Amino acid sequence: SRWIADPAIQVVITTGGTGITGRDGTPEAVTPLLDKTIDGFGEMFRSLSFQNIGTSTLQSRALAGVANGTYIFTLPGSRGACKDGWDLLISHQLDYRTKPCNLVELLPRLNET
Repeated sequence: SRWIADPAIQVVITTGGTGITGRDGTPEAVTPLLDKTIDGFGEMFRSLSFQNIGTSTLQSRALAGVANGTYIFTLPGSRGACKDGWDLLISHQLDYRTKPCNLVELLPRLNET
């Protein structure tokens, strides 16, 4: 929660703890901090992961959201999942050149009331 309180930090990416075992608690830890969820992230992540790992992707609880004007992305801990999450989704949405829209252009408006 310190990171989302720091105005200099605009993005937090976590890895691991997004599965369904007893030791996987990242979604439970992050969700209460979120002001809004980015539901499309988890949906897209699982859809893209399906191409590599098939139905095993249903065990992923990868999620994203906005907390106090900071984007938070939670990825599974495997190297492949992190690579896919960054290469196929996050890097594009954090690039202002991605059209028709991207998350960068929304940064100034995240805390609007």
